[in-house]
Amino acid sequence: MAFEGLAAKLQNAFKNLRGKGKLNAADVEQSLREVRVALLEADVNYKVVKDFINKIKERAVGKEVLESLTPVQQVIKIVNEELTQLMGGSNSRINIASKPPTVIMVVGLQGSGKTTTSGKLARLLKKQGRKPLLVACDIYRPAAIKQLQTIGDQLEISVFTMGQNQNPVDIAKAAHKYSENQGYDTLILDTAGRLHIDEKLMEELADIKENCRPHEILLVVDAMTGQDAVNVAQSFNDKLGLDGIVLTKLDGDSRGGAALSVKAVTGKPIKFAGIGEKMDALEPFHPERMSSRILGMGDVLTLIEKAQSNIDAQKAAEFEKKLRKNEFTLEDFLDQLQQMKKMGPIGQLMDMIPGMGKFKELKDTQLDEKDVKRTEAIVLSMTKEERRKPEILNGSRRKRIAQGSGTSVQEVNKLLKQFEQTHKMMKQFSSMQQGVSGGKKSSIKFPFGI
Repeated sequence: MAFEGLAAKLQNAFKNLRGKGKLNAADVEQSLREVRVALLEADVNYKVVKDFINKIKERAVGKEVLESLTPVQQVIKIVNEELTQLMGGSNSRINIASKPPTVIMVVGLQGSGKTTTSGKLARLLKKQGRKPLLVACDIYRPAAIKQLQTIGDQLEISVFTMGQNQNPVDIAKAAHKYSENQGYDTLILDTAGRLHIDEKLMEELADIKENCRPHEILLVVDAMTGQDAVNVAQSFNDKLGLDGIVLTKLDGDSRGGAALSVKAVTGKPIKFAGIGEKMDALEPFHPERMSSRILGMGDVLTLIEKAQSNIDAQKAAEFEKKLRKNEFTLEDFLDQLQQMKKMGPIGQLMDMIPGMGKFKELKDTQLDEKDVKRTEAIVLSMTKEERRKPEILNGSRRKRIAQGSGTSVQEVNKLLKQFEQTHKMMKQFSSMQQGVSGGKKSSIKFPFGI
């Protein structure tokens, strides 16, 4: 999970403060020492860490904190605000041309995920109502054009190609003219990369930039390379001039060094984050939301956005009624798994829910098509009464269900345990909303209609 190691250490740094009614400068200093170590171990740039800690210290040992009624909350609030600023302050959007088409130039080293990111970005823009055209400007990597065409077919997005025997600048120019004639409002240029930065690569990219005048130059970097990603970003920015950065494989980077360093070092915002291999796994990067996740405060806004775009509204309303009456059954559990699968990995969803990080076993659950089918087989092998009253499932019933579903008793037990944990979590959601609304039905909607 993104920032998992860093998040655990930062949250632990403030644990010792929570029991104190008042804080002194020594208390703050000790916590900041732990924060400093956590950031350095997360591979955050040393100078960035030094400046970050100094800014927090300057604010945290002031009168407003030490004399506050809730000093710990004040310190965490300051860390949250400074962490947000470190990553860019707020979401930075794509530069859209006043007169179409908008030209987006995607650059990066070979293997960083440029071609896949180009497809993901085209899908995201198409979903926002734009008409994108993918342009195959990588004439060197043998499979690059074919890969882009395959992605285009999968997403039902057009791909412009002139083969491998044309100059990339000529391809980009021809695509621009074609887009004007065909009504495409966005061009996404998938350019060539190298295994390392060299003069030939930079000359070609600079040539494309000079001739095609892109409105947006996005650098794609692999977040898992840590400080190397920051160094690559700085080099590309110095030689080409970037408008923004896309961090790929952020879901696999448990440290977070690249995400926390790249904006401070290059001055360029992270605009998107790749959080998985699927074509829908590209999100606009929101520094304030990411900071909130890192500090264990959740990210309800992103969770709600995911729910609104993936969850069936009618089913959510029905589920809400059942949950209010405490009628959550194994049939509902199966239905929720099927809907949650559309939203992405469970671990990512749990990180967005305030206070849900403690459900470790549920966070570690990997949900794929096989899991859903196995769950479906187990649930459908139960009688109607067993689905609605799982507490009656004794040893002999579980053995019968395992035989009927082609699974093992251990798998049946595991499913029932997950059901109990989910039921407990759902009840907490319900209690949270009751608290917000003072016992009355609230207009605030949590995901899944809760």
